[in-house]
Amino acid sequence: MLAILKRIVQEVSRIPHLEQALSHLTSQVKQSMSVDVCSLYLADFENQSFVLRATDGLASHAIDNVSIGFSEGLIGWVGQREEPVNVYDAPNHSRFKHVPEVQEEGYPSFLGTPLIHQRKVLGVLAVQQTNHRRFSEDEEAFLVTLAAQIALEIANADMRGSLNFQHSGLAKQRRLHGLAGSPGLALGKGVTPQLAINLRNISLRKSDNTDAQISYYRQAVELTRSQVQALSNGLKNSIPEDVRSIFQLYHHLLDANSLGREVEKKIREGWDAASSLKQVIEDYAARFKSMEDPYMQERAIDIIDLSDRILINIFEQISDTAKKAKPIVENSILVAEEVSATMLAEFPREYLKGILSIKGSNNSHAAILARAMGVPAVMGLQNVSPSLLNHKLILLDGYSGDVVISPESTILEEFQRLVTEEALLAKRIDAEAGKAAETLDGSDITLLTNAGLSAQAEEFKTSDSKGIGLYRTEIPFMLSDRFPSESEQVTLYARIFKELPESEVTLRTLDVGGDKPLPYFPIAEENPFLGWRGIRTTLDHPEIFLVQIRAMLKASAGFDNLRIMLPMISSVTEVVEAKRLIEQAFREVTEETKSDNKTIYQPQIGIMLEVPSVLYQLPQLARLVDFFSVGSNDLTQYLLAVDRNNPRVAGLFTTYHPAVLNALFSVINQSRALNIPVTVCGEFAGEPGGALLLMAMGYRKLSMSPHNLRKIKWVIRNVDLKEAELVMAEAIAADTPAQVLELLNHYLEKNGIGGLVRAGS
Repeated sequence: MLAILKRIVQEVSRIPHLEQALSHLTSQVKQSMSVDVCSLYLADFENQSFVLRATDGLASHAIDNVSIGFSEGLIGWVGQREEPVNVYDAPNHSRFKHVPEVQEEGYPSFLGTPLIHQRKVLGVLAVQQTNHRRFSEDEEAFLVTLAAQIALEIANADMRGSLNFQHSGLAKQRRLHGLAGSPGLALGKGVTPQLAINLRNISLRKSDNTDAQISYYRQAVELTRSQVQALSNGLKNSIPEDVRSIFQLYHHLLDANSLGREVEKKIREGWDAASSLKQVIEDYAARFKSMEDPYMQERAIDIIDLSDRILINIFEQISDTAKKAKPIVENSILVAEEVSATMLAEFPREYLKGILSIKGSNNSHAAILARAMGVPAVMGLQNVSPSLLNHKLILLDGYSGDVVISPESTILEEFQRLVTEEALLAKRIDAEAGKAAETLDGSDITLLTNAGLSAQAEEFKTSDSKGIGLYRTEIPFMLSDRFPSESEQVTLYARIFKELPESEVTLRTLDVGGDKPLPYFPIAEENPFLGWRGIRTTLDHPEIFLVQIRAMLKASAGFDNLRIMLPMISSVTEVVEAKRLIEQAFREVTEETKSDNKTIYQPQIGIMLEVPSVLYQLPQLARLVDFFSVGSNDLTQYLLAVDRNNPRVAGLFTTYHPAVLNALFSVINQSRALNIPVTVCGEFAGEPGGALLLMAMGYRKLSMSPHNLRKIKWVIRNVDLKEAELVMAEAIAADTPAQVLELLNHYLEKNGIGGLVRAGS
C-alpha cells in the first residue's frame, strides 16, 4: 500500500492543471481500492458548500455543477466531523441527501474522509460500492493516509495555478497569509536575487511564442550535448567503462527522438521551454524511481542533473535574447526561501521596501533583522515557491501578515491610501523626538537600543536612547569566513565606546547556534534550540570566549561603562565558570596595558533570563551578577515549547500568552525584592502592547531596535500607568492570548495609538 500511496501522490504532484490532477487522483484511487466510484469535492468557502470537482463513476456532467452545503448530506457531515465517515447503507442514513444530477443510485456503501490542510477542511474524498458493505479498517486507513498527503498537493496546485501567469500574460490576484514579522506596509515588485536555477525552483508558465521556445530548447540541448561530450572525453582514461555508460544515457536522452520529441510536444501545447522540460523530466525521474532495480533508481538523479544543465542553458538563451535588466529595482520586495543576514547585507537598502521569507516565524532571526532595519516583513509563507513571486507586484502588510499578489486596481488604491496614512502617522511620531520618555502621570522610562544586527556601520547616538541595552556581537562572526581576530574585535567594539563614552554599553558574548549558524563552524544537531548554543558553546571553547572578552576590555580602556552579558544561562555553574574566565582575561589585559596610561575598569556582569530554569534560581544568581536582562524571544519559546522557526507551530508563539506574562511579572517582582536591576531586551519591549504591559508590571528599562524607539516613546507619552496597571491585571488573569490582545488593542485604540498595531492612522 505504501508504494501505491507514493505513486499516486507523485503522479498528482506532477500534473500542472488542478482539474487534470483531481481527475487522475479519482481514477487512481478507484483502481487501487477496487471500488466502483471515487469522487472529490472541494470547499467553496464563499458559498459555504462542497463542489464536485472530479469523479470516476458518477455522472461526469455533474462536475463543477453540483454543490452540497457544508451542513448537508454525508459529504457535509464528513466536513463537519473532520473525520472519516463509513456507512453500510448510505441511502437510508439520516444524513443522506439525494442529488439526482450525480446519478449515485446503486452505490449504497459510502466511505468519505476530509482533506485537511493547516486545520482547514479543503474538501472531501469519497469512495462508493455497488454492494452493501462496511469498508474495512485497512481501506479506511489507506484513504485517510492518502487524503492527508493529497491535501498539501491540492493546496500547492491551487497556489501554483493562481500565481502563475495566465496564457494571456496577466496574473490573477491572489491573497496569501503568513506571520506578521515586522510592522509596516510595503508595495513593490518581488525580487529573488539568489534563486537557484533547477527543476525544483521552476514554476510552470505558459507561452504564446511556440517557435521561440522550441528554438531556446534546441539551442540549449546542443550546448548541453557539447558540455556532456567534453566531460566524457575528459574522464575517458580515469573512470571505468560501466561508469562511462552514464554518459551514454545522457546522449540517448539528448537525442531529438527521445527527450526532445516529448519536450517539444509540451511546448506546442502552450508551455514555455523550461516548463515543458520540467514536466517531461519529472515524469522520467518518477519512472526510474519506481523501478525495483537500485541501479536504475539511481539513474533518476542523473536525469535530473542533466535537465538542470539544459535548464541553465535555456535561461542563458532567454537572457541573451531578452537582455534583461538587473533584477534589483526600486521598490523591491525581497523574496527568499529563508532571509539571512548575508542576504540583507548584499541587498541595496535604498531599494528594499519589504521582505517575504518562505521559512521562519515572527521571532526568527530574519524577522528580528527586519524589525531592526524598520522594514515591513511577512514570514512563514508556506507552500509558495519564491520563483512564483519573482517580478510580481506585491502588497505586504507587516501588521497582519497578509500579502496580496498582482492586486486588482481597487485593492491597490485602498492600500496606497493606507500607506499615505501610515506616513502621516510617522510624521506625528517624529515630532515627539527629543521629548522625555515619561508617562502621562509622570513616570520615567529608560529607553535603550538593541544594536549589532545591521551589516552596515551603525549610528549609536540618538536622542531617544540612553545607551545600548544589547549589542549582539555574533553578526560580525556570521559575516566572516573565520573567527574574527582579537584586534578586529577591538576595532569593532572601540567605536561604540567612543560614540557613547558616558552611556551604558551592554555587550553580549557570542550567541550562536539555533537559527544563527557560523558557516566556518558548523553545528549539526537534530534540535539546535535545545542544543549546543550560547554560553554552552563558548564555555566549551574558552579560547574563543577569552579572545572576545579581552577584545571587549581593551576596547573599553579608559571608559567605565562596559557591561558584559552572558546568553543562554541555565545554571549557577555556568555563571561561576564564565566569571572565572572573565577575571582571567581582566588580569591579562590589565597587565598588558599598564604602559598605555589607560585604566581598564572592572566590567559589570549580567545574565540573560531566557531559559526557564533560571526563573527559580534568581536569588542565587543575584549574588553572582550585577544585573539581569530578560530575553523575551527565547523565554517565550522555551516556556511554550514552540520552535519559533517552525512555521507549522509558529502561530502558537506569542509572548502575550498569560503564562509568559505571569513569568515576566514574577521576574520583576523578584528582582525588585533582590534589589538587582533588570532590563527587557527581547522583541516584546519594542511592541506597543508589550511595552505597555511591561511598564505596568514595573519594568523601567526597555531595550529595542532603533527603529522602534520613537514609536514606544510615543506610547509611553500617551499612557497613564494607573490605567495600564488595570489592563495588566486583567491580562495576566486572562485564559488565552487572544483575550490579552483584545484588551490591549481596545486600550490602544481608546488612547489614539491604535495605528501602531494595524494598517492606517
